[in-house]
Amino acid sequence: MQLIAGRTAQKYNQRKGKRGAFWEDRYHATAIEIDEHLHRCVVYIDLNMVRAGVVNHPGQWNESGFCEIQEPPKRYAIMDLRALSELCGFGELADFQRAQRQWIEEALEGAPAVRDDRWSEAIAVGSLAFVETGKNDLDVEARHRDVIEADGRYTLREPAEAYAGKFTGKKDVLSVE
Repeated sequence: MQLIAGRTAQKYNQRKGKRGAFWEDRYHATAIEIDEHLHRCVVYIDLNMVRAGVVNHPGQWNESGFCEIQEPPKRYAIMDLRALSELCGFGELADFQRAQRQWIEEALEGAPAVRDDRWSEAIAVGSLAFVETGKNDLDVEARHRDVIEADGRYTLREPAEAYAGKFTGKKDVLSVE
């Protein structure tokens, strides 16, 4: 992921004559259940450059997953499209490609610019059974993580309060209390 992120940032900065940081944060892994949750994640990733305001459609970003799925390169493919297609429940690559185009068009009609932190901050996304199994497997490491439901999807993540601190900028003296 670091290599892909680095090359994407370099190409964009070269094309636009820019320098400096491109990505907001470091790579974060999220366990995703193989079913409709994986479909939604693929679409969410495909829309990253649309959300960033770089393009209006993921097909306009040559380095996108959308382009690689729709027009697989003859050499140097990043994705195993057959495996991804099967994980998404399709026997034929052409059926997966057709479904992906439809998912993207539906997402573009909706609210593609909305960031969904389930994909960028959660530890796991899927059904309740999938997320609870993931939490149990993590044991101690997941002790202070919450299973949260929204729109019929479940996530395992830290409680929102962990990020809701009130920082005033005022300097206080550290004390034992």
